[in-house]
Amino acid sequence: MQDLNISLENIKIEESWKLALKDEFLKPYFLEIKCHYLNAKNAGKILYPPAKLIFNAFNLTPFTSLKVVLLGQDPYHNPNQAMGLSFSVPKGIPLPPSLKNIYQELYEDLGIPPSHNGDLTKWAKQGVLLLNSVLSVEQNKPASHQNFGWQTFTDNVISTISLQKEGIIFLLWGNYARAKKNLIDSKKHFILEAAHPSPLARGAFFGCRHFSKTNQILESLHKTPIDWQI
Repeated sequence: MQDLNISLENIKIEESWKLALKDEFLKPYFLEIKCHYLNAKNAGKILYPPAKLIFNAFNLTPFTSLKVVLLGQDPYHNPNQAMGLSFSVPKGIPLPPSLKNIYQELYEDLGIPPSHNGDLTKWAKQGVLLLNSVLSVEQNKPASHQNFGWQTFTDNVISTISLQKEGIIFLLWGNYARAKKNLIDSKKHFILEAAHPSPLARGAFFGCRHFSKTNQILESLHKTPIDWQI
């Protein structure tokens, strides 16, 4: 395991996550993920996000400060977009359609003007885990790493959060995210469901008011609400 270039030593997963997920990194399926990834890299494939950002969501949102989980599907597959945070793109990169709709709902819900900056790092640093179900992808090939085993890992992340934490707010947008509901103990946590913000959902996402609802729940738990303004 040590000779693989995405070993834990190179990725540097935040310590509280490393402790919470320590058993996962020792399981055979996780070694298989590493092997799939390394084989793709050795075959000359261009992979996103950059290796150092694969676990960016975990590094920016420690397990100990987790408040909200916003689940995405897999990373953006075009150059310069993926940064290891669901729905987020680096500053200066044009906003993807789903993120434009997220910002539009944020404006309708809380009156926050849409930003031209698609970098959601500020949310992550406030306790919003921006988790994709699949953590890598090949350039220009959406869902190309669906068979790597990432879903096993991220499903176990969700289950670990459900088991070890209380009062976490899960934002499940679209059928893919909603299918993860069975991993969450609804007696201990809050689940908010909506259509996907993609234009393919024909505007069904609008009006969900998940941003204000999230903050209302946080305030009821005597937690600091999220400053959603980018």
